[in-house]
Amino acid sequence: MPKRVELNIKVPSQTRYLALIGQIGESLAFSLNNYQGNRRELAYHLNLCLTEGLTNAICHGNNSDPDKDVHISISASDDDLVIRIYDQGPGFDISARRKTKAHPCDEGGRGINIILKLMDNVKYLQENGANVLEMTKTFH
Repeated sequence: MPKRVELNIKVPSQTRYLALIGQIGESLAFSLNNYQGNRRELAYHLNLCLTEGLTNAICHGNNSDPDKDVHISISASDDDLVIRIYDQGPGFDISARRKTKAHPCDEGGRGINIILKLMDNVKYLQENGANVLEMTKTFH
């Protein structure tokens, strides 16, 4: 793999694209040169984090408005993998989410808790009028 691979994907706010984006994450896990861990596990984690993050952006960020887009940026190097999911919604306070745990029977809140557990660094930013969920997996 070259020094850094960049993928930029834009999809309408429709959940029918979840499987496609998850599969891209899985495929990427198997193509990383410098990753020394369990690739099947990484593939599963990337698929799960991408689909959970994308679901949140579609359903909560863009309120399932098919006229709005979600932008996914995936950047991989020998050292890390960074996933950024952009939406056009009102945003939320990720620091408050870190302090609370969703009950297993609750309908909402589990996705971000899963992401926080599986990824090494998670940020929620505002950038150029969009909200950005940034998830990083390091390889060391």
